[in-house]
Amino acid sequence: MIRRSRPCGAPTQRGGAVTAVLALGLLLAGAAPVAAGASTKPVLIRVIGAENQYANVLAQIGGKYVSVEAVLKNPTTDPHTFEASPSVAEEVSRAQLIVQNGLGYDGFMNDIESASPNSKRTVIVVQHVLDLPDSTANPHLWYKPTTMPKVAAVMAKDLARIDPARRTYFLANLATFRASMRPWLHAVATFKAKYHGTPVAVTEPVADYLLVAMGAKILTPFVFQADIMNGVDPSPEDIALEEGYFTKHQVRVFCYNEQVVDAFTASIRQTAESAHVPVVGVYETMPTPGFTYQRWMLAEVNAITAAVARHHSTEKL
Repeated sequence: MIRRSRPCGAPTQRGGAVTAVLALGLLLAGAAPVAAGASTKPVLIRVIGAENQYANVLAQIGGKYVSVEAVLKNPTTDPHTFEASPSVAEEVSRAQLIVQNGLGYDGFMNDIESASPNSKRTVIVVQHVLDLPDSTANPHLWYKPTTMPKVAAVMAKDLARIDPARRTYFLANLATFRASMRPWLHAVATFKAKYHGTPVAVTEPVADYLLVAMGAKILTPFVFQADIMNGVDPSPEDIALEEGYFTKHQVRVFCYNEQVVDAFTASIRQTAESAHVPVVGVYETMPTPGFTYQRWMLAEVNAITAAVARHHSTEKL
């Protein structure tokens, strides 16, 4: 059995508790008298995305009428071991709208919200929007192409409830967001039509929903993926099976969680590289800067397509 050390404080190691510090936004509502004829700035709705991909979509829907913060936004942070700082709790206590994933992925948000009850705060839980049971094994819901349009619609609805005067504005932004998803959805459909059944290997189920939508065949057993996701050593049999996919050239691409790295997953990646299997890095939170949610998802599809079509690795976006 391979044992892996997980030292505390190392941001890319499993088990490392990472503290996120959020910059607190300033609301400029009625701070001083306004000169005659001058326009007043709108009172911004305080919104939070537990993960920066949800915060990004909140910003797209809310536009100029929201002040957005993300809790998980550091690409070196392991979301499964994140611990919130007091500044996060302070921001959550003042938020009017929060979007979080659910399925235990960001359970720390529940603890913070319980510690600072606010009857005027609305919490959107993506798990509940999708009507998923707690037993759902893969929490990486944002990789499923059908997820974010549904969540964005709920965002627009709740923002309009908080600020009814801006309802038309929020709905127009929702329509724009939906239209901007088309290049990603087209790329998914194109891959599925051309490369349906392509065998792939993964470390964790980070991009599994996307791979399934693309018509890929994931060979890595889910028990292996779940072990890696939960920081547990896979069985020797499962390790040998995973490595065999590379050494026997049974897969055409290896999707590797670039955000959570340890000695064991690095050794698996090295086996793939030595066997000349293209490696594509996938992420649990949106890489920054330079991405929106939809551009991020499109970049992942393009990277997987390049791996299959041109034998090209994209280990980091």
